[in-house]
Amino acid sequence: MGLLSKIFSNTRKPEGFWGKMMVAGMNGGFHAEMASWGLDFGNVPAEGEILDIGCGGGANLKRLMQRSLKGKMTGVDYSPVSVQKSAKVNAAAIKEGRCQVLSANVAQLPFSDDTFSMATAFETIYFWPDIEKSFAEVRRVLVPGGKFLIVNEEDGLSGNNEKWEKIIDGMHTYTPDEVKKHLAAAGFQNIKIHRNEPKHWLAVTGVK
Repeated sequence: MGLLSKIFSNTRKPEGFWGKMMVAGMNGGFHAEMASWGLDFGNVPAEGEILDIGCGGGANLKRLMQRSLKGKMTGVDYSPVSVQKSAKVNAAAIKEGRCQVLSANVAQLPFSDDTFSMATAFETIYFWPDIEKSFAEVRRVLVPGGKFLIVNEEDGLSGNNEKWEKIIDGMHTYTPDEVKKHLAAAGFQNIKIHRNEPKHWLAVTGVK
């Protein structure tokens, strides 16, 4: 594995030194701008339980709390480096009981049915195993009427997806139509697509 591939493989599962650098980078720069853009389409509820899947560096948990002043956040990630960083970034909210960060995989979320008012996934579905089963698992833990928000940096239409898929092992870039199709197959309804066409950002929402 070349150095470039080794570094960027940490977007999938941050590990070691490069993983720590990656999650730190995820919390700033254009990631912050893209996340805020995507959240504008989420209509984040003012209260209730909200789940961020693949919470990475933890910055999106903070953004969600800023928009849901009475809500309680749960962040999950299967990378120990990400769990540690997210917990550190949100230490004050965790101490207050407004937030928790857990080690978990989207393929088998450790929560009861009908738990969360909203679920979010920023820059993570590229790496989810069996995408429709993963989407169905997200739907399972949402309350009836709960919303799922997906935000991706790459909409699969820029022409760069093949390059990144070669560099990052296990990555698959989904087009808007593909995301919509897989969400519908998993049982989501009222699916809406939003694109920032110049930047090829993608935000998709679906309702249980």
